[in-house]
Amino acid sequence: MNERRELNPQQRKAVERTEGPLLIFAGAGSGKTMVIIHRIAHLLEKGVPPFNILAVTFTNKAAQEMKDRIKRLAGAKGTSVWISTFHSFACRILRYERESSFTVYDEKDQIVAIKQAMKRLGHDPKKIRPSMVRSIIQNAKNSLLDPESFVISAGAREDRIKTAMGEIYRQYQDILESNGGLDFGDLIGETVNLLRSNPEVLEKYRQRFRYIMVDEYQDTNYAQYVLVKMLAPPQNNICVVGDDDQSIYSFRGADIRNIMDFGKNFKCPDSLKLEENYRSTQNILNAAHNVISNNRSRQPKKLWTRRSVGGRVKWQEFMTSREEARGVVSEISRLLSEGYSPGDIAIFYRVNAQSRPFEDVLRSAGINYRIVGGVRFYERKEIKDILAYMRVLANPGDDISLERIINTPARGIGGKSVSKLKEAALRESRPLYSVVMKGSSLTPPSVEKKLKGLRELFERLEETYRTDDASRLAREVIELSGYHSMLEEDEDLTARSRLENIEELVSAFAEDENRDRPIKDILNEISLLTNLDDWEGSESFVTLMTVHLAKGLEFPAVFITGLEEELFPHRDALLDPARMEEERRLCYVGMTRARELLYLTSASQRMLYGQSRWHIPSRFVSESLVETSGDNDSENEYIYD
Repeated sequence: MNERRELNPQQRKAVERTEGPLLIFAGAGSGKTMVIIHRIAHLLEKGVPPFNILAVTFTNKAAQEMKDRIKRLAGAKGTSVWISTFHSFACRILRYERESSFTVYDEKDQIVAIKQAMKRLGHDPKKIRPSMVRSIIQNAKNSLLDPESFVISAGAREDRIKTAMGEIYRQYQDILESNGGLDFGDLIGETVNLLRSNPEVLEKYRQRFRYIMVDEYQDTNYAQYVLVKMLAPPQNNICVVGDDDQSIYSFRGADIRNIMDFGKNFKCPDSLKLEENYRSTQNILNAAHNVISNNRSRQPKKLWTRRSVGGRVKWQEFMTSREEARGVVSEISRLLSEGYSPGDIAIFYRVNAQSRPFEDVLRSAGINYRIVGGVRFYERKEIKDILAYMRVLANPGDDISLERIINTPARGIGGKSVSKLKEAALRESRPLYSVVMKGSSLTPPSVEKKLKGLRELFERLEETYRTDDASRLAREVIELSGYHSMLEEDEDLTARSRLENIEELVSAFAEDENRDRPIKDILNEISLLTNLDDWEGSESFVTLMTVHLAKGLEFPAVFITGLEEELFPHRDALLDPARMEEERRLCYVGMTRARELLYLTSASQRMLYGQSRWHIPSRFVSESLVETSGDNDSENEYIYD
């Protein structure tokens, strides 16, 4: 157990305090995983049987890392400790205790079942997105709301939309039950129900798991809190590790009150704070602290490090988003010339649509990049849909593009109608577009009637196409086709991102380099770009991702871009203090991913939906620039170029 010497005094306290409830506030980069595995090893060393220890985390990757590390630290005993995700833990309990077998429905299975439920109730899956319904149902299950309770709650509020969702929820649950299926939300909810209704089973697991540890506790939802709360007595040897300053997943059901109210809920008189950071320089930590200290709903804490003060945190404001991208890539090129590798560098942004100018400039500079958690801009479905309209106008013989959007958004031209149109086009040796626009004696009157609106749409778009203004054409495609309205009415969590992406496409066409170019040339260039999916040569890439996806990662050099009011913080948070605090936590998470270099950037003008708008720098910039004096007497300086 020589590795115990690696622990600092606070970590050692956290490891050795094993009896009773314990809340550990583990700041970013403070070695929380090390504390958890050393705590398990310490319990084993004291003679606690491995099957009496439960450690729960959120991802399979994190669980596997903990298993590997405890095996290295504690040997064979460590392999018998129950370490898993919440869902895997619940699934194992249900497998052991339920008399009937069940199948776990993944996301795709859930969508299929939801579509079946909607059809039973007469809802069109093309008008109400099944993925949106799935999000609503999963959030209800995260709150332990069954279909009946959900419908009653919606009815009390006279919320017709939620009432309709509740009916779909009820049908969906019937389908799952008839097929012996459980979705992810059911795994936790059914385990809670099992323990509530079977006192002897609950007592069995309470006696088995005498020591419970929960990682990333700030990310737990209500159902997960209830499960842990039920298992902890009578020993109440529960240790939770987390950081209220890194609670950024409320949209997934995470409830920050779980960690903030831990002391009250588990009768825990005090807590431990891990504030020594092993990742970042002091200048980076100071800047991050300056931002997060503006939140009121937090436990006071300040990270410090034994590492060097480090380079200055740099903020630069550019005139436009295109210049921002050029400036960032220019600095990346300089870093590469100084010995950094592309894999050392990450570009963070608040919304997916912001990746587009960085992709363009990185590609032009010949720098390999990868998009984490998403696809490249011009390969996103909504972008390909809008481009398909434009390609049909540029090349009426492009049957593939026309097929893609002939019923997108939904206009009643289903698969059977398209088959009849294609058959007529084949027999008359004409492009599909010609049959759609001019009609055919081979198409039934019922199909001809459905084509009227599409013909009128393309007639108007053809007039705009002749102006050779790509930005104007894209805007009209989005508006006149109903694509914009379709996304605005969609409550799916991804709809906002998709809407921002199509607005960014209009902005791309409105930029100086595209403003006077023929539409055909622009479309051809985009086609060539999308064929370059896989770069040859080095496997090292500059990483592009949203700040939400950056949690748990770290890079030597980090660029946080688009730091402007209404973008980061997002405009949805401007009038909501709770959401503003989460935006600030999100910024803090991004900043504390940097090990050596941290750059903050913003743009005075940004194209939004083809319109250039002035923006003021994010409040997070001015907050980070506040000079502070700390114990480390760091050189907390910032530059504006």
